[in-house]
Parts: sequence; C-alpha cells; structure tokens
Amino acid sequence: MARRLAQHAEAVCDRYLPSGCRTGRYWHVGDVANTPGRSLYVRLSGARAGKWVDAATGEHGDLLDLIALNQDLPSLKDALNEARSFLALPRERQSDRQPSHLAYGSHEAARRLFTSARPIAGTIAEAYLRNRGIGTIKDLLALRFHPSCFYRADDTAEREVRPALIAAVTDLRGWITGVERTWLDPCGSGKAPVAVPRRALGSLLGHGVRFGTCGKVLLAGEGVETVLSLKSAMPAMPMVAALSASRLAGLLLPPGLQRLYVACDADAAGNWALQRLRARARNDGFDVRPLWPRHGDFNDDLRTIGLSELRAALRAQITADDLNAFDLVELRACETKSA
Repeated sequence: MARRLAQHAEAVCDRYLPSGCRTGRYWHVGDVANTPGRSLYVRLSGARAGKWVDAATGEHGDLLDLIALNQDLPSLKDALNEARSFLALPRERQSDRQPSHLAYGSHEAARRLFTSARPIAGTIAEAYLRNRGIGTIKDLLALRFHPSCFYRADDTAEREVRPALIAAVTDLRGWITGVERTWLDPCGSGKAPVAVPRRALGSLLGHGVRFGTCGKVLLAGEGVETVLSLKSAMPAMPMVAALSASRLAGLLLPPGLQRLYVACDADAAGNWALQRLRARARNDGFDVRPLWPRHGDFNDDLRTIGLSELRAALRAQITADDLNAFDLVELRACETKSA
C-alpha cells in the first residue's frame, strides 16, 4: 500500500498536506498535522518517493504512516482503509486481514531498547541535560541512557553506534508504547553531529513521556527538554511531553482531569496545538490554561533568564489553588528568604 501511495506522492501531499508546497523534488510543510512551515519534507520522486522526515522532531516514515498521523487514525486497519479510499481501491475484508507484525515489532523493539538502557545518573545523558540548564530532578524514571544505540543516517547508510538519551513513551496505563532517541555528543556537550539526532520508535500518537502521576491537574508540552525545564521550576506538578505540536494536540488525557496547563512553544505550530486542545476542552469539560515563554520555548527561558526568573514568570500564569497545591508559594518564600 505504501508503494502504491508513493506512485502518487504529490497527490497524497496535496490532499493531506495542503498548507505545504512543492520545491523541486520535495513537498515542504510544517508537520504531519498540516501546520504551515518547512520542517517536514516528503520525497516526491525517485527510489525514495513517499519517504518523509520531520527535521524538527526526527519523526519519519512512509505515506501510510503520514496518513495515519495526519488523520489521527488509531489502527493500521483504519490507515489502510483511508489509503484505499484515496486510491479508490476496495476496502479490506475481515477474512483478508493479517496480524500487524510490523506495528507489534516496533512496540517490542522500543520496550527492549528502554529495558537495555540504564539510569541517567552519572552518564553523558545527565551531562547533556545539565548543559541545557536542567539540573537534578528526582524520579526521572522515564529517561535512561544507552551507551551504544544504533544510528543510521538513511536506509542505504551503514549502522553506527552512538550514545543516546532514551525517553520512554507510555500510555495512560503506564505501558511503554514507544521511545524517543536523542543521540549525543560523546562529551555530553550537545546532540551528536548527525543530520537527524532525534528519532522516535513505536507508537506515539496519543501518548507521551511522563513525569509524575497525574490527578486533577496536568501540564503538557511538546519536547522533553521544554517539559524538564518546567519540571525544574515546578517539581511537584505532574507533566507530560507529547514530542511534537501535532502529538500535543492529539494527546490522550486522563479521566477526571479538571485543569490542563499547556506549555506553548512561541510559533505557529504551538498556537495551533493550543487551539485544538481548547476545542477539546469545550467538549470534555476541563479547563485549559496556556503557559507562554518569553523566548522560543521554556528551555530557552531557563538558559536565558535563569530558574528564579522562570519561576516568577510562571507564578503569574498559575492559578492560586495550584500555587498552593504544588508548593510554588513555598518556593517563593524560600527564594525571598535566601535573597
């Protein structure tokens, strides 16, 4: 099916990503959710026609993957039927259906990779976060370090072995459905000097990298480093990183949620995700509160204005009830006393 879609790659893009445009042999758009921009590019011709990469998140795949993400389809069967409809092919019959070994395998590969990694304390991954301004945070059970994670630039390149930060993507039950791999420079000073240093594996749609146990209040953001920057400032608040703006908009939320803080990146994709979540909130009956950074995102804020100023900026955007519930008033008193 993916090969058939690739034969009509430009028509697929024109149908599902109309905010983009063709530039040479590629279709450029912001992300899989059709946000305006140029981060995601789809090859339109040649041996790799239909292959796409989101340079901002490291996500990649074929046109069947793209359709599933774009249409927020929950299963491979739904994605296949949507593709058949686009290509005007007969729908799949129950008797024709085969088990989805590929999808199952990607889940299992993600779980095996996370299990084989180790806690980040004292590793290159901890040094990398520290260089991003993120200090010691308790209970980072969703993060691990792998000293020799396989990396391949593309399908034709040889595999390399590089150190990587591994983030577990889990569902609402806490089951691992995927991982995000961030390959690192061996000295921990930054990401590895490769074309796409961050890639996901497994099922991400609706799920996220979770820090803390959610109750009636939750903070959701795009990237792991953005959310960890906020966790540095508000350690008691439960948080989740959805890993991209499109996935933030489609995040599955826990039952009984009353208030969702949305850490918005200062760009069109971040605003689009916020509006999608606001529309869901009107239907589902929870409150959405945006948190706005001063710069591009909250990791930029943490590194630019420092932890104390970041806390002060956040207090002005947090409700009075949550200031008390998550010890932000206590943090303010401690800072005033130390000053």
